[in-house]
Amino acid sequence: MTITIANLQPIIALAAGILILIVPRLLNFIVAIYLILVGLIGLGVFRALS
Repeated sequence: MTITIANLQPIIALAAGILILIVPRLLNFIVAIYLILVGLIGLGVFRALS
C-alpha cells in the first residue's frame, strides 16, 4: 500500500481528534502544527509521499 496525502490526512485527523479528546489543552498545538504542515506541503516545500 502506498501512502499518499489522500490517505495520510484522514489518519492525521483521527489521531488529532483522539488526542484532543484525551488532552483538550493540546488543541492549539495540534491545529497549529497541522496548518503549518498543510501549508508547507501546499507550497511544495515538502513533496508528497508517493
